[in-house]
Amino acid sequence: MQRRDFLGGVVLASLALLGRPPQAAAIGGILPDTGTAAPSFDLDGVAPAADGEVGRAHLGKEDFLGRWLVLYFYPKDFTSGCTLEARGFQRDLDRFHALHAEVVGVSADATEDHLSFCGSEGLAYPLLSDPGGTVSRRYGSWLPPFSARHTFLIDPDGVLRERWLAVWPAGHSGEVLETLVRLQQEEAP
Repeated sequence: MQRRDFLGGVVLASLALLGRPPQAAAIGGILPDTGTAAPSFDLDGVAPAADGEVGRAHLGKEDFLGRWLVLYFYPKDFTSGCTLEARGFQRDLDRFHALHAEVVGVSADATEDHLSFCGSEGLAYPLLSDPGGTVSRRYGSWLPPFSARHTFLIDPDGVLRERWLAVWPAGHSGEVLETLVRLQQEEAP
């Protein structure tokens, strides 16, 4: 059993004893249920342009309809765990694209910080800025003043298909890839 599965089970069991529903388990907002429409988002940030340069962007959930979306929340640019996680997604980015999936990171960092982080790490996927935690709260991922390290896999119709809570950054990208492959195989005719 993985550490997060064990801890998640302890939290859910504790909440059940207190008579609270599992949905309330997210300290940082309401944790959305799998199988439901993923919460909307519409944020400023940075994204690669056609020429490969990273520049300012404004993206929302609707921009990704028709493709799979890996939406990951992380605490802070340039910290060791966040850098490790970002590098993993960058390493696997071509594999995600081959599976018709996009990767987007969200943190409370300012757009200028994202520009610098993408430049220093060679990141070629969008990073969105959620300084007040509005979107992070919709995903149960806000622990002021940071976003919690949670990941959500959203299908081409905008439905939340899988979620990972309090993820361990090392190897997380591979874990998401495995799940994406499995879900796509399950849907294949």
